[in-house]
Amino acid sequence: MEFRVLAKKRTLAQKLFLIVGIVFIAFNLRPAITSVGPLVSLIRNDLELSNGLAGSLTTLPLIAFAVLSPFAPKIGQKIGNELTILLGVALIGAGIVIRSMGSISLLFVGTAVAGIGIAVGNVLLPGIVKMKFPNKATLMTAVYSTSLGISAAIASGISIPLIEKFGWGWEDSLLTWAYLALAAFLIWAPQIRKPKVPEGRVKIIKYGNSLLKSKLAWQVAFFMGLQSLIFYCLITWLPEILYSHGFTRSSSGWMLSIVQFAGLPASFIIPVVAGKMNNQRGLVLGLGTIYLISFTGLLFGGGPLIYLWVVLVGIAQGAGFSLALTFLVLRAKDVMDASRLSGMAQSLGYSLAAVGPTLIGYEFDHTHSWLLPILTLMIVAIFMTVSGFGAARNKYVLEEGVQRVTK
Repeated sequence: MEFRVLAKKRTLAQKLFLIVGIVFIAFNLRPAITSVGPLVSLIRNDLELSNGLAGSLTTLPLIAFAVLSPFAPKIGQKIGNELTILLGVALIGAGIVIRSMGSISLLFVGTAVAGIGIAVGNVLLPGIVKMKFPNKATLMTAVYSTSLGISAAIASGISIPLIEKFGWGWEDSLLTWAYLALAAFLIWAPQIRKPKVPEGRVKIIKYGNSLLKSKLAWQVAFFMGLQSLIFYCLITWLPEILYSHGFTRSSSGWMLSIVQFAGLPASFIIPVVAGKMNNQRGLVLGLGTIYLISFTGLLFGGGPLIYLWVVLVGIAQGAGFSLALTFLVLRAKDVMDASRLSGMAQSLGYSLAAVGPTLIGYEFDHTHSWLLPILTLMIVAIFMTVSGFGAARNKYVLEEGVQRVTK
């Protein structure tokens, strides 16, 4: 199979506009999901859903990520990564509108549609960063992972306050994020113009091996999946855990927002630091340790220290997600490897992560306690650390199995 990687010099203004576009795309890759967590109890009561079914509101986008991720790079190669991302943003907006119409069927259909759009951005942004900013890839990874974290935090924090201030229903609160998708669509649209490529600037890349044969690619995929499983379980159920410790519904939502704001410094710092290290095993070990400490704190009660456990969870989440994105860049030699690794890691990883929110809801439904769910998350954190040790090796996927020919 052959791929053509097109090179073009860009002016400073074009680069800045591209960065703004990347930031706005990143802004749209979590609010459709994180805005749901604080609203789960309202949606569940209004539509008479079980905890397991309510948890699937987070699981559905993850299934979409898993199914669509392998196809996103192929679609990008056919019609261009920029146009594919634009269509993805349109799907995010459409899905948000559909699921805000107030019926059970449209709630789940719209959630799935939004998940498809998010999957496109998740997979293709690492390749865009690798291609457009080859010498600043880890810095740009830090920028867009932090942008993603900011929007995720805001969405969690204001979902309930929007209802309380304006007298809205949960449908109106969810609908708010369609306007952000519209803004991203308009800002990204200029990127789909086809560049004029000078003669002699075309590079032919031939691949002979599947990433499925790469042990390193599997380790990256498992790290991506296990840290995502923890993230989406907490996004869905942490407000309920905090409610069981005596927080109000509104304050539980804001605490979820605090979790994500606490992770923002780590989201920015970790990719930059990781890019300067020979391997990232120290970062992986620190991440796993912080998760285990914070889960132990949540397991054994509330009190003033619960704020510390929440902040530690946030730091671990921010570090884990940005490190997973950084692995997609550091473990790939070029843009095509980055896109393919991203597709594989997010497909397999999110297949694993999709189990989490529904499993946690099922465990709580049958035990009426958060003991077993939190113990489950602790076990996942241990396996995440083990896979992260492998993913942190200073190697490239398919290091020995890729032939590259320039004509």
